[in-house]
Amino acid sequence: MNKPLRRVAIFCGLLVLALLIRVNWVQFVQADELKNDSHNRRVAIERYSIPRGNIIVGDKPVTGSTTTDSGDFKYKRTYKDGPMWAPVTGYASQAFDANQLEKLYDPVLTGTDDKLFFSRTVDMFTGEKQQGGDVVTTLNAKAQKAAFDGLGKQKGAVAAVNPETGAILALASTPSYDPSSFAGMSDKDAKAYIGLQKKNNPDDPMLNRALRQTYPPGSTFKVVTAAAALENGLYTDIDAKTNSPLPWTLPDTRVQLKNEGNIPCENATLREALRWSCNTVFGKISADLGNKKMIEESEKFGFNDEHFTPVRADASIYPEDNRPQNAMAGIGQASNRATPLQMAMVASAVANGGTLMKPYMVDKLVAPNLNVIQQQQPEKLSEPLKPENAQKLQEMMETVVKTGTGTNAQIPGVTVGGKTGTAQHGENNKDNPYAWFISYAKTDKGTPVAVAVVIEGSDALRSDIAGGRLAAPVAKRVMEAVLDGNQ
Repeated sequence: MNKPLRRVAIFCGLLVLALLIRVNWVQFVQADELKNDSHNRRVAIERYSIPRGNIIVGDKPVTGSTTTDSGDFKYKRTYKDGPMWAPVTGYASQAFDANQLEKLYDPVLTGTDDKLFFSRTVDMFTGEKQQGGDVVTTLNAKAQKAAFDGLGKQKGAVAAVNPETGAILALASTPSYDPSSFAGMSDKDAKAYIGLQKKNNPDDPMLNRALRQTYPPGSTFKVVTAAAALENGLYTDIDAKTNSPLPWTLPDTRVQLKNEGNIPCENATLREALRWSCNTVFGKISADLGNKKMIEESEKFGFNDEHFTPVRADASIYPEDNRPQNAMAGIGQASNRATPLQMAMVASAVANGGTLMKPYMVDKLVAPNLNVIQQQQPEKLSEPLKPENAQKLQEMMETVVKTGTGTNAQIPGVTVGGKTGTAQHGENNKDNPYAWFISYAKTDKGTPVAVAVVIEGSDALRSDIAGGRLAAPVAKRVMEAVLDGNQ
């Protein structure tokens, strides 16, 4: 072979070798990446080629599927009571992908998850069409409805958990949206989705306020400050007078911290201070303990950390700050920020004897043949309180509901503990404040529920906006709904 032909042959051989390497690289190294690439239309076609598995509440699905004429897509998602369940389910859209449980468990719902290998293998031999698995939640349908209806047209959120297990029982956010409105590919679906975006809708109905919005927790945070006082030995007797002068001036300033109204806060006991929500008492406790100890106790309750339910919840923040700001953070103001889930966790830890359980929203994953392929087990997160201090704090919170600011949460025949909160909002407190309430309910059978309610916006007069007036009745409805199912 002459020299030019030999060069051409070698060059062609190298091209064939490069092609073989590339083919094998694509088939064996990049296969999974390409298979799951969101830009691969085959992925979307496969996702909507069968009815999706369902998201289950109790023993009933809150989702479904229906046939569609959207080109390559055979099925699209449907939702029952979509606005009520949207903070739980999220959405699955042919045009706009998915989020929350719909996104996290998409492989299970579409039947492609490796956990469903046995089920898929059986279907292959029997000739059955591939089916999706189900996601069974921990949610309580009655509690969710009570939370959603209780919020009504007000902007706000509710989170309810089982203190003994950490199971989330209700997760409501208003205003909400219907995921069915943009589940397809039509122009109508696109218009609905665009109209829900924050830039086009200032109410931001797609924001999950129970998990993703942080608020100043106001006086509900005084429960954490009281816990810090007890745990650090600053005070041990909840009925002994505290060292709390009135007036009291914020450290390093000339600014006097005010109390709301003419209430008995001078040297008030911890029980009375929580009962009447004395800013001076708890502001001074935070200042006396110092920023480091307040951060340590807050973090035991879950602050300064994201939580996964499995949907990610934003971190609630107890700030590293100077002395006057630390005092204000101790009463739930300044840079102190919390999600409703976080404040439900605070009430939960107190109710559960000082043990905080990890919150979770999915109980189990179920194959199409009803075999359980994954089961969630309760898991302890931390110990914010010694049992004896948790008992003291329970007594304090129960006094709030019996004879204090939280009487609107009373339930006949049930022991209810709670704490109201009215958090300042806006520069120089110019905007309507946030109304908060956190609580738990217990019977001789146990403590099945802890609740946090925040009402962000209301048509009520500013003077009428208080946690005890607006948020406590919502919490009461949720607690009653859970108790009704436990009797």
